[in-house]
Amino acid sequence: MKFAKKLVAAVLALGMCSVLLAGCDNAADKQSVESIKNSGSIVMYTDAAFPPFEYMEGENAMGVDVEIGMEIAKALGVELKVENVKFDSIVGGIQSGKAAFGAAGITITDERKESVDFSIEYYTSVQYIIMKEDADYKNISDLGGKTIGVQLGTTGDILVSEAVNGSEDDNGEHVTGSLEGSDAECKQYANAIEASQDLVNGRIDAVVVDKLPAESIVNNNTGLKCVKAEDAEPEAYGICVAKGNDELLQVINDTLQKLIDEGKIDEYVVAHSTI
Repeated sequence: MKFAKKLVAAVLALGMCSVLLAGCDNAADKQSVESIKNSGSIVMYTDAAFPPFEYMEGENAMGVDVEIGMEIAKALGVELKVENVKFDSIVGGIQSGKAAFGAAGITITDERKESVDFSIEYYTSVQYIIMKEDADYKNISDLGGKTIGVQLGTTGDILVSEAVNGSEDDNGEHVTGSLEGSDAECKQYANAIEASQDLVNGRIDAVVVDKLPAESIVNNNTGLKCVKAEDAEPEAYGICVAKGNDELLQVINDTLQKLIDEGKIDEYVVAHSTI
């Protein structure tokens, strides 16, 4: 009986893996270079509340990643269509084939690599803490007993959640977080702009987000300041595509490398940081 149960479990697991792999292949086929060229357009998923990488200007998405997206579309000879979605739905949209690629200041992580393929790195960032001008925090670990705003699904969310709740090591053992037991709270928002408004209004004590969005938020809100979180490691941004979509990934990598070599990405950052 035990053998039978194990056999059934193994068959089910194998079946599930086959379904997942088929789903990845289907997404790559839906968004193949040939399919994109035949359709005349390429769909990019982003979350346009992360300036200067993506933000809304009227009804149009703008920013560094949109500039990059336009260059990718140009390389393919098609039109770029940008769809503004929630950050934590981007990877799922790529997996299902609803979009060809995701570009939203997405940090390359081992966990995300299990679901999608990533381009070469095109920008390096670090986490910043936004606070009121009279506050004095230098590390995430300094936020004991505070309510900390983060954008759902981002690096800031992961770091603060682990600091507050702890994490697990490779052996499944609990690792105590730097804020665990301090009554600190991680409050998740759809985007960092919403979190910063609660900070301005005194509903939370700090916001943890990437450097450039933090600086943009501070520049647009009096009474706030931001500093680098000294206990956070640097992170690299990449563009994601469906697993196995190697031909499209090569086009994206070639485009990114050209933009990097020409200094264009730095130009985009400056241009969209001063708007």
